[in-house]
Amino acid sequence: MNTAFSLEPLFRHSIGFDRFNDLFERAFEGTTTSSFPPYNVEKHGDNEYRIVLAVAGFTEKDLSIKLEGGVLTVSGSKADEKGADNVSYMHQGIAQRSFKLTYRLEDHIEVQGARLENGLLVIDLLREIPEAEKPREIEINAIGQDQSRVRQLESKQAERVEEPAQMRTSA
Repeated sequence: MNTAFSLEPLFRHSIGFDRFNDLFERAFEGTTTSSFPPYNVEKHGDNEYRIVLAVAGFTEKDLSIKLEGGVLTVSGSKADEKGADNVSYMHQGIAQRSFKLTYRLEDHIEVQGARLENGLLVIDLLREIPEAEKPREIEINAIGQDQSRVRQLESKQAERVEEPAQMRTSA
């Protein structure tokens, strides 16, 4: 009995989703992900996202944000200040350990900015889809007619919204 899990049926109707396969492989690796520091991934509207990390005790100098090849990497490293202040903890509940979190960003998502406020690192993201890649409607022509015409779906929907208003004014 073969117990291997095959993704072949998912890719039969997909063209150009090479990175999609990488995501599945990464999910099945079984590596445990770090839960430090705690974070939220928020959606604000259709195209706006925000990552919020709780980084109490870290300063701007201790944090690093890098974007490379569609992967956003947030890391933090605190210099060892124990020797300088000669502090010994009776209880240390605020973690000061180093961390590295990675987020794979979808195509056309750009980092708008980052700020550190009240112990929270806030990273704002925005999806900007180029006009050429927005959904389009392609007309089907019979043989012998002109070349096919392609229209943006959004413009067609706008025409439909305007038609009832024109009909009301003429009545």
